[in-house]
Amino acid sequence: MSKELRIIFLGTPDFAAASLKKLVENHVNVVAVITAPDKPKGRGKKLGISAVKEYALEADLPVLQPTNLKSPEFLEELKSYQADLQIVVAFRMLPVAVWDMPPLGTFNLHASLLPEYRGAAPINWAIINGEKETGITTFFLKHEIDTGEIIFQEKEPIHEEDNVGSLYERLMNKGADLVLKTVKAVEAGDYPKIPQNIDQEIKHAPKIFKEDCKIDWQQTSEDIRNFIRGLSPYPAAWTKLHGKTLKVFQVERANEGTNKPIGEFYSDGKNYIRVNTKDGTLDVLDLKLEGKKRMKVQDFLRGYSFNG
Repeated sequence: MSKELRIIFLGTPDFAAASLKKLVENHVNVVAVITAPDKPKGRGKKLGISAVKEYALEADLPVLQPTNLKSPEFLEELKSYQADLQIVVAFRMLPVAVWDMPPLGTFNLHASLLPEYRGAAPINWAIINGEKETGITTFFLKHEIDTGEIIFQEKEPIHEEDNVGSLYERLMNKGADLVLKTVKAVEAGDYPKIPQNIDQEIKHAPKIFKEDCKIDWQQTSEDIRNFIRGLSPYPAAWTKLHGKTLKVFQVERANEGTNKPIGEFYSDGKNYIRVNTKDGTLDVLDLKLEGKKRMKVQDFLRGYSFNG
């Protein structure tokens, strides 16, 4: 027999807010929301709130913002909500005392087809590695990160022109639907718990740092293109142009090559910026030079003396 569960939701960015919104709009009994503490944002360093907090306040839900997830005060407050189930979407690592508290456990939404792409940046790495397909997974938390029993999975194609922004959007919306489906299944007491198959070697998705985003022009054109779209729009692949940092958001294969050295930029000063790779030539289409705003290449060249 199903019963209405008392649910606590944990998440921070818009990826998580979409799932919370889906639950609330479908009258799921979310009794409290846990999100990151407010952080200074922008030049004025005013305190900004997370996307999850913003929606939770609109929905009139209690919001907890602990700085220490292990503190006795927080654990006591968490316990007072008497949750049956907890849901985690894009939140930090939880101590056992938190994820093991509800009788039905805690499940997580992860933006990959687990066990592939365990880690902090699954959407980025799937595109960087040239995958044609990814997906979303709900699974129960256990000690090791992203290793718990799978509840549901759904596949999502990666299109030739996808970047992180476009794929993120689709997985965010698909993920919200899957979170709701998972809650309904747990509520009804009818859901699978499938151990992750790790017989084969799996690909990982570690956190990406700025130094990891530097473009290596010695690679093939296709590998470079995947690398750039796998980091676009954020954190953005970068290189150097005339001593300044140049972020590159989109490239395509050029129709004509050149004898210039690999990695050297050249331009007609009006329509294109090109660069040689290991096996061809790429046109830079969308870029942002240090100190300037992001723009298309023709707009950039109107105000930049390429050979000056």
